[in-house]
Amino acid sequence: MAKAIEITDANFEEIIKSDQPILVDFWAEWCGPCKMIGPVVEEIAGEYDGKAVIGKVDVDANPAVASKFGIRSIPTLLFFKNGEIVDKQVGAVPKAVLAQKLEAQI
Repeated sequence: MAKAIEITDANFEEIIKSDQPILVDFWAEWCGPCKMIGPVVEEIAGEYDGKAVIGKVDVDANPAVASKFGIRSIPTLLFFKNGEIVDKQVGAVPKAVLAQKLEAQI
């Protein structure tokens, strides 16, 4: 089963070039709502394997990427298509909400 890939300051630019839609979860170890949505993001990674790229950015370990997109509160989930942000979700939400936003990009 596919897992969400770890996105870092170093590999972000390479990953964002994907021709598939991308969902990026900005999170941190100390964030309660992030822990709630983490397993949901992993489930989506498995279900959308081959159709979309699902990744996670630890904002404490990768401040450059978080800063580039002005991430102020976490969890923040950004949806990219062709390298551009096409949708955004702040805070923990049900899996159906994320799936619907991702489905709209496929």
